[in-house]
Amino acid sequence: MEKFPLKGSREAAAEGNSYITAYQTVMKKSNGHTNGAGGDGNLDGTFRDHPLAQHAKLTTSLTAAGTDDEDMIDITPRSSPGDVIGGGGGGSSSGYHRETATESDTERDFGHSGGSGGGNHHNQRTMHQHVPTHSAFGDPMDGALSFYGSSDVQDDIPGIGQYEDFHTIDWQRDIARDRMRHRYIVKKRQDSLWDLIKGSIDAGSGWLCVLLVGIAAGCVAGMVDIGASWMSDLKHGICPPAFWFNREQCCYPAKQSVFEEGNCSTWKTWPEIFGLDRNGTGPYIVAYIWYVLWALLFASLSASLVRMFAPYACGSGIPEIKTILSGFIIRGYLGKWTLLIKSVGLMLSVSAGLTLGKEGPMVHIASCIGNIFSHVFPKYGRNEAKKREILSAAAAAGVSVAFGAPIGGVLFSLEEVSYYFPLKTLWRSFFCALIAAFVLRSLTPFGNEHSVLFFVEYNKPWIFFELIPFVFLGIMGGVIGTFFIKANLFWCRYRKFSKLGQYPVMEVLFVTLVTAIICYPNPFTRMNMNELIFLLVSKCSPGDVTNPLCDYKRMNITSGNTFIEVTEPGPGVYSSIWLLMLTFILKLALTIFTFGMKVPAGLFIPSLLLGAIMGRIVGIGVEQFAYSYPNIWFFTGECADSNLITPGLYAVVGAAAVLGGVTRMTVSLVVIMFELTGGVRYIVPLMAAAMASKWVGDALGRQGIYDAHIALNGYPFLDSKEEFAHTTLAADVMQPKRNETLNVITQDSMTVDDVENLLKETEHNGYPVVVSRENQYLVGFVLRRDLNLAIGNAKRLIEGISSSSIVLFTSSQPIQNLGPQPLKLKKILDMAPITVTDQTPMETVVDMFRKLGLRQTLVTHNGRLLGVITKKDVLRHVKQMDNEDPNTVLFN
Repeated sequence: MEKFPLKGSREAAAEGNSYITAYQTVMKKSNGHTNGAGGDGNLDGTFRDHPLAQHAKLTTSLTAAGTDDEDMIDITPRSSPGDVIGGGGGGSSSGYHRETATESDTERDFGHSGGSGGGNHHNQRTMHQHVPTHSAFGDPMDGALSFYGSSDVQDDIPGIGQYEDFHTIDWQRDIARDRMRHRYIVKKRQDSLWDLIKGSIDAGSGWLCVLLVGIAAGCVAGMVDIGASWMSDLKHGICPPAFWFNREQCCYPAKQSVFEEGNCSTWKTWPEIFGLDRNGTGPYIVAYIWYVLWALLFASLSASLVRMFAPYACGSGIPEIKTILSGFIIRGYLGKWTLLIKSVGLMLSVSAGLTLGKEGPMVHIASCIGNIFSHVFPKYGRNEAKKREILSAAAAAGVSVAFGAPIGGVLFSLEEVSYYFPLKTLWRSFFCALIAAFVLRSLTPFGNEHSVLFFVEYNKPWIFFELIPFVFLGIMGGVIGTFFIKANLFWCRYRKFSKLGQYPVMEVLFVTLVTAIICYPNPFTRMNMNELIFLLVSKCSPGDVTNPLCDYKRMNITSGNTFIEVTEPGPGVYSSIWLLMLTFILKLALTIFTFGMKVPAGLFIPSLLLGAIMGRIVGIGVEQFAYSYPNIWFFTGECADSNLITPGLYAVVGAAAVLGGVTRMTVSLVVIMFELTGGVRYIVPLMAAAMASKWVGDALGRQGIYDAHIALNGYPFLDSKEEFAHTTLAADVMQPKRNETLNVITQDSMTVDDVENLLKETEHNGYPVVVSRENQYLVGFVLRRDLNLAIGNAKRLIEGISSSSIVLFTSSQPIQNLGPQPLKLKKILDMAPITVTDQTPMETVVDMFRKLGLRQTLVTHNGRLLGVITKKDVLRHVKQMDNEDPNTVLFN
């Protein structure tokens, strides 16, 4: 929005520490608009290149303020070719805060400034070289403050171009700034070999950034997996020869199953540590008590760390990541303290045995890593729109390391998380997910030769008849997912508006206590959820006697002239079915109360577990149907060799169905599932279940779990997947309504005192500038933050500016100016704000907000200003048209 085209001032086109601008001349067209690429405006050519701007034609004025030569805007070159001014939004809470070169928002998120929640931050150093410049706010060498992250370059008004916390970024301005910077770099490459090298470094900085993000995400994920596995086993016992070994590593030579510990002499349970036997009533009670105590300890540590050091580290993080990637600023949400506490708290909460997973939080952790590394490259760290390209790639790496599914991670970022996903971001996301998966594979936290979480290998094909139970699983997944969403939202809403929300640690401890007490007696609920899912999706081999789900009697029967090996379930299978039903009910109820508590908590693994339990039970039923009626017509010729029905396959399909019902994913879900299990030949059953689950879920409830939590928290997320089908007009939505007063600023008749009073009396984020109160023809739009900074800076640095000074948004001087020196602020005025007429359909307005990333648009009638429509107005109108409460939208 902001323009800084002062003749003789320093308008730098590049961000970072490598590029500066040369003289650029922008010849003005006869109508006052510029033609070409120069300055910091929203240029027509710039936006033609931007894929978000295919639906609107944008023109922007770049006009010099306080200059006599109105036909030319020059940009003074820097004395050092290594100096550059950084563009971009979002910054520190004070426009005059001076930082060191290494201090960034990620290093200030715990303390006075609130962190790096998607904010833009400016590394500032003291001026070392004198540069001949002239400024409307005085010589910068005589007291002007540097801003925008430059080391040796200064601009006119410190803090212009930054974003406030809980505000939406201006996609158009940030993309335009990067386009302009890129054009300048391409032009400079021809000047010298050094400029060519710098241009090459800039071109490769995106790939280098995602490389570092992928390496760091893989390392952090490996540490989280290893730590969570060790602490989870610590609830059951310890490995005396090497206490840092988990049970699998301690018992690795004996190849022990999770169901049988007696043959593992190196692993000691807590009763054995105290000199008791492994089995018996007394040892069982001792083990029970230690299990509960360890769970309470881990949960209390996790909740306390989150509450004391990083409140943003709680929950899944995906709803907030979606909102941030759509252009919202949540300062501190992606900072280093959030990264540290989220990683440690995730290990603790998973180890406590709570019904939660670590996959959603891994996306948040990877996004924190992406935000931190983006500050190493000013091209991304100081441009909010560009930074979101790195965050999209980081989200893909998060899913990649959570499941060992790099392709599914890229598709998850594209389908579920990202708002703006250009093709180059797709490539970089793929590369980032690949590097993260490679690093994780080298650490082998899953304890096997595969890099996926639940590797299973089925060699039996599925038959056409099985599509019926597969679709049935999809339908049930949609029903279960919708029920879970509604129940969880009800509980989260109750927590939010009741006294329960005032005691987050006590709630965590109570839920942990209940979880530990009711889960220990059942072996299926006692074990780690990852292990249980692996048991459910695994196929039964003839020699498998440790898994109760594989208690089958094998026999040969005659079918015509052939012998067929069939399996009859034993008592272990039937008892396991009842235990699994109880496990399903307990896990569903516990997940409803757990998701949303003030600990790091994901939803992928609990959803997969619920679906795997349901699928395994259905699979056993279909298997026994085939055993009882092997000669029925749709089995004829299919079961010639042995039982063709694989219950483990039904567990995989059921897991995909419930996860799809909860999150409403489709393509990425199918890819994640076959990457997760290695079952590539079962893509069609997975697709059938995923589509059935989504159709049923959408029919019963419009929103997935993440969109529902976005709405619950009041975040300004305008979903691009939803259609606006109402027939309202812009005049019905604009503020103020007809016959109400519109707060405006006149271009040449208001004093500094008038403007300051307007800022005090109203809370708008920006103000239209008109010719006069009587003749309200639109001149431009100025942001509240820019006005405050400009007026405050002018009072300090310009002699003669007082409260009675006229504020000018024009280039011409007043005809009679007998009072104090006027304050010229045309350079902070957006001369070409996006406008619509009062008869524009709201369907078009909503489409503009979605595709252009607008913060606001002005409403006119025959050129006269009528009102303003902000993103918050659009969101409230959409909710009102959908018969929802519009007051739930809390932010701009």
